Order: sequence, then structure tokens, then C-alpha cells
Amino acid sequence: MMPLPFASSARRWWLSLAVLAWLVSLAGCGDAPVHRQQAYVFGTLVEVVIQGEPPEKAQAAAGEVLRGFDRMNRDFHAWKPGPLTALNAAFAKGETAPVSAELAAAIEDARRWWVASEGLFNPAIGRLIALWGFESDEFKPVRPDPAAIDKLVAAHPGMGDIVIAEGRAASRNPAVQLDFGGYAKGLALDRAAAQLKAAGIRNALINIGGNILALGRAGDRPWHVGIQHPRRAGVLAELDLQDGEAIGTSGDYQRYFEAEGRRYCHIIDPRTGWPVQGVQAVTVLVPPGPQAGVRSDVLSKPLFIAGPGAWRQVAEKLQVRQALLVDGEGRIFVTQGLARRLKFAPDVPKVVVVP
Repeated sequence: MMPLPFASSARRWWLSLAVLAWLVSLAGCGDAPVHRQQAYVFGTLVEVVIQGEPPEKAQAAAGEVLRGFDRMNRDFHAWKPGPLTALNAAFAKGETAPVSAELAAAIEDARRWWVASEGLFNPAIGRLIALWGFESDEFKPVRPDPAAIDKLVAAHPGMGDIVIAEGRAASRNPAVQLDFGGYAKGLALDRAAAQLKAAGIRNALINIGGNILALGRAGDRPWHVGIQHPRRAGVLAELDLQDGEAIGTSGDYQRYFEAEGRRYCHIIDPRTGWPVQGVQAVTVLVPPGPQAGVRSDVLSKPLFIAGPGAWRQVAEKLQVRQALLVDGEGRIFVTQGLARRLKFAPDVPKVVVVP
């Protein structure tokens, strides 16, 4: 998987894309036709690669997936006018608002992950995200007022504050502001996989900004992908994805700014209100099954926030068996299950395998 850096590092973005294209094309070579369509959705590059189907069928199926991504992006966008911003406005005023069945289901599901992660995964902290300026694609290297951060943290916005009944939603806490940036990509992966299967597509790779789900195989071999190195262009490691597996990474190199010699990334610890320090990246590999895409998107966040000292305990609670963490010094820790699957780049320093 190649997580793609954003505007703060445009040169690395294009280099990463080039490496990703090389890996996918390497996996897809052979006699069977390969169809690839790309778009810019969810604030990142998305790509659908279909193997072994007639061009017309592959193009129609990929186009339908990308149109679905566009619709989801509009409906789940936290900062552009749409259903979610209308809902957030109602929460801030202490009012109820209509909520679609789709959005209600996402809120209820995100609430379950919020509970399971003991609040480390918390889409209700949109106000903190905006306070740090990460609602925009352009980041100003300015830290917010610590008092403003403390005030929002003290308000304890959480998914448990939201009440849904009879097609309407409200929040008991006006500090709640939903941002599904750490959830919607995974949901889109699952929906895309279901769409492709319904269209009779057996072999495909769906990539949403580095969150990837594999269907079938790339010809006579598995889909082959790479994990982005968090501090330089190119891959940290490579692996084969089996049918139905999904992989996702959270990193401090995707959306960040630097101020006074420190890096501030978009992944905010709900307990402190500050961007997480001491972690460069976390990757999780999810086995086939229900919500493989959602799990690949959601589960890396609690591990990243827990940090080097507690990520293994959090992984155990969330039943994450295959994960990798790169700490702030660049040291690599990987679970035994994932270590067996990875081929690290030749220049990668010693890797610590953990239970």
C-alpha cells in the first residue's frame, strides 16, 4: 500500500504515485487485460484496477465505482455544504436535523468503534481538527491557542453524545462536530468491492489514498503492493495481498505542518487535543471478512494514537493481529503475523518483531 502525501509535500506525492503504479503494473503483467481508472476524491488519489475483463465491462464497472466515490464524498464531507455539514450545524445549535439512513448507519457503526477503542477513534472531534487547520488542503504553520484546545478537550465530544430516532439526529453536546476522514474511505472500499462483485468482476484492486482492498488475483499471482516509507520517497516494504484482504496506513507525513522545528500531523489525540508525537506510521493488514475496508481505515488510528508504549495492548483489545509501527526515531516494530508477509527494502534498519 502506498499512502499518498498531500499538498505539504507535492514532490513526494508524485514520486509515491510513480512507485505505486510500478508495483501495480508489475503485479498485473501477463496476457490478461488490465484496466486502470483514477480520480481525485476524498482529498486524495483513488484508483480502480481491474484484471482479466473485456475493456467495455471493466470501464463501466470502474466508472460506476468512481461515481459512487463522488457521491459519498459529497454526502460525508465535513467541510463543504452537504448533509454532514448541515447535521453538524444542527448539533452546534442544540437542534435536531434529518439524517439519511446511510449517514445514520455510519454514525452508529462509528460509535461502535469509538466504544471498542475506548475513545481513541473519535470522529466527533471535528472542532479540534478545524482548530488545528486540518480541515483545509493548505496548512498554515501556526499552533492554536492552548487554552482553546483545553476548552474543547474539557467538553469531551464523543460519539455517545449523538442521539438518532425516527430519521432525525441530535447531539447532547454542542461541542460535537463529525469528521469521517478516518472512516469514510474504508466504507467506500467495502462498497466498491460489493459493486464490483455484483458486476461480475472477480479480480480487482481498489486504492483510496493508500487504503487498499484486493479482490481475486492479478493474473497468475497475488496483487503486489508497497508500504510507503514515512520519511523518503519509495517503499518501506512490499507484500502480496490475498483475495479479500485490506491494508491501511496512518502516517504523520500525509497531512502536516512544521512549526518551530516540530512536526504537527493531522492525527489528533482526543485525550489531549494535540497532534500525536513519537509515531511516524502505523500499518494494519486486515483479513477477509465483513467490513474489511472499514477496519483497514479505522484500526490504524487507535494504534497510532496509543503510540510506541501502548500500541500492542490496543491492538490486542481490537483483535489486530497483523500490524507495523514506525516510531518517531524511525525504529520499526512489526507483529509476527505481518513480519512473515513483508519483504523490507534493502536499506531498512533492523526490524523488531513483537508477539
